[in-house]
Amino acid sequence: MNLEAIYKDLERGVSEFIDLEKIKNLIKNYYEKGENFIVKAGFDPTASDLHLGHSVVLNKMRFLQEHGAKVIFLIGDFTAQIGDPTGKSVTRKKLSKEEVLKNAKTYEEQVFKILDKQKTQIAFNSTWLNELGAAGIVELTSTFSVARMLERDDFTKRFKEQSPISICEFLYPLLQGYDSVALKSDIEMGGTDQKFNLLMGRTLQRTYNTNKEQAVIMMPLLVGLDGVNKMSKSLQNYIGINEEANVMYAKILSISDELMRVYYDLLSFKSTDLIEQIFDDIKANKLHPKKAKEDLALELCERFCGSKATQDAKKEFDNIHSNNALPSDIAEFSFNENEVWIVKAMQECNLVSSGSEARRMILAGSVKVNQQKINDEQLKLQQGEYILQIGKRKFAKIIIKG
Repeated sequence: MNLEAIYKDLERGVSEFIDLEKIKNLIKNYYEKGENFIVKAGFDPTASDLHLGHSVVLNKMRFLQEHGAKVIFLIGDFTAQIGDPTGKSVTRKKLSKEEVLKNAKTYEEQVFKILDKQKTQIAFNSTWLNELGAAGIVELTSTFSVARMLERDDFTKRFKEQSPISICEFLYPLLQGYDSVALKSDIEMGGTDQKFNLLMGRTLQRTYNTNKEQAVIMMPLLVGLDGVNKMSKSLQNYIGINEEANVMYAKILSISDELMRVYYDLLSFKSTDLIEQIFDDIKANKLHPKKAKEDLALELCERFCGSKATQDAKKEFDNIHSNNALPSDIAEFSFNENEVWIVKAMQECNLVSSGSEARRMILAGSVKVNQQKINDEQLKLQQGEYILQIGKRKFAKIIIKG
């Protein structure tokens, strides 16, 4: 056991620590005294799928599980109905209880693709927040002033712009902080955008005399496939952990060489020393960046999709890109019309999200029909069978029957 090596891996990819020495001591005590410690991270189930952006925090939690942590994966089924105001310029739409519970169920199913099930507790914050009641919430609100709440950047901006801020949005960070009181967490984890909420947990643990003052680990927000914005399903720049292997594999290989180092640091389970060696070899022209990216794609796909599916995905990808072949399994769509407008076909085959996107792709030369590029956005496809293709990842077979 090499504590210095463990500490080095602990610090890899982290944006900011609050009380790093405490975290190191918790790990040290685990190895010297066998004492476990509690690591908490909350996820509001506002969407149905987890993506690699979520896995940045989960990966670090998995690392801590290997060094003494008992992880509490906290599903914010209560707070999700309020909506986290972090980074929002308008009051967030509230979700129904039914939507939240449906999404929470999928989170439970997905999280153990990363976390060790034997060292993980799934918790729902409705358990204690429902019991808190009106009197408890009034007491909770008395622990923090409006002036302190307005120190939050997003609240300050909205206040100056005279944009609405609902009272329940002020409740959100208080309730998230109270989660740390209820769970008596030693460490809380989250993204850099959660700093105010994470510090609230430390504050309330002191206020409620829990004899705890949690340390904080903040992870960076993973940049999505567009290389600009944080990974988000709404921006269509995400890689879902439930994606099919061939989709995940192709998406990872599409990231830029510049972004690859970030993905290695935040997503790979390889040691810090090995990752440094990989990029030293790239710099010295001993290793081609494409090979390093392929190795990363294989590692992530095997983790989430299994070895066989990953090898099949690699074979399919190589066949398509090296031999200009078509995928072996293409979704098929039928039209009972004499002719179909290309833009309509692309939309109904789920290759694009809108007609404007279809036109943009056609004019950019990204669309092929039967492996021939097209640039006519008014093209009408007559009766017959066609293979539609956008870029190198999206395919659809259409049959126009008339």
